[in-house]
Amino acid sequence: MRHWILIFTLLFFGFSVSTTMSEELVKMSSSKVCHSESSPYYDRLKNFTPYQSMARCLASGGRQAKSSGSGKSAKKDPSTYKRSDFGRGWADFDKDCQNTRHEILAEKSTTKPRWDARGCSVIAGQWISFFSGKRFYDAEALDIDHIVPLKWAWDHGASSWNDRKREQFANDPINLEPVEASLNRSKGAKGPLRWLPPSNQCSYVAKFKRLVIMYKLELSTKEQSWFARKLASC
Repeated sequence: MRHWILIFTLLFFGFSVSTTMSEELVKMSSSKVCHSESSPYYDRLKNFTPYQSMARCLASGGRQAKSSGSGKSAKKDPSTYKRSDFGRGWADFDKDCQNTRHEILAEKSTTKPRWDARGCSVIAGQWISFFSGKRFYDAEALDIDHIVPLKWAWDHGASSWNDRKREQFANDPINLEPVEASLNRSKGAKGPLRWLPPSNQCSYVAKFKRLVIMYKLELSTKEQSWFARKLASC
C-alpha cells in the first residue's frame, strides 16, 4: 500500500511541477495591466509584479492589455513621412509616469539624477555628451538624439514596418543618447554621410551601423561602401 501511495505522490507532484514550469511569466505593471511574453511592452517593464499565468494575474485584480491594432498597419507611402508614424512623442510603456526621455536621462546620468516632486521628470544630473564630450547638469539643456534619425530610417525601409515596430524603434534605448540641443538640431534627419559629431565619430558610425543591421534597414551601394571605408579607418 505504501508503495502505491509513494508512486501516486511522485506522479502528482511531478505533474504539478511540470505544469508550473511550463507556464509563462506574466508581468503586472504598476497600472495593473497584465502583459504576457507576446506583449510589445513585456521586455521594457521595469516595475512589475510577476505571476505564473495570465489567469493568476487577472484573478489578482489585473486587466488584459487592450489591443491597439497597431501591429496590423499596412505599408505606407515612403513619401509621406510624419513623426506620428513612430508614435505620439515619447512613450511610457510601463505607465509609471516616466516616459522614454526621462528614463534615458536617468539611465545615462553619471550621478544620481534629481527628479521633480512627482518622480516623473528628471530635472538635474550629470551627463557627458556622446557628440562632444562636454558635461551638462541641467536636463533642459539636453535633447535625446535618435542615433539613426526617424526620417532616415523611414527612407531606408521603416515605411514598410507596422506602427508597433516603428514606436519600438523610436523608443529603443540603443538608439538614444542625451546630447546638447544645438548639435542634435544641426544633425536633424541626416545620416553619417552628411553629418558626423565633432567627437566620437568612430563610435557614432559603429553604433549607427549596428542599428542598421539590427533593424535590417536598407543601405544603397554608395552607403555600404562609405560605411566599410569609414569603419576600416577607425
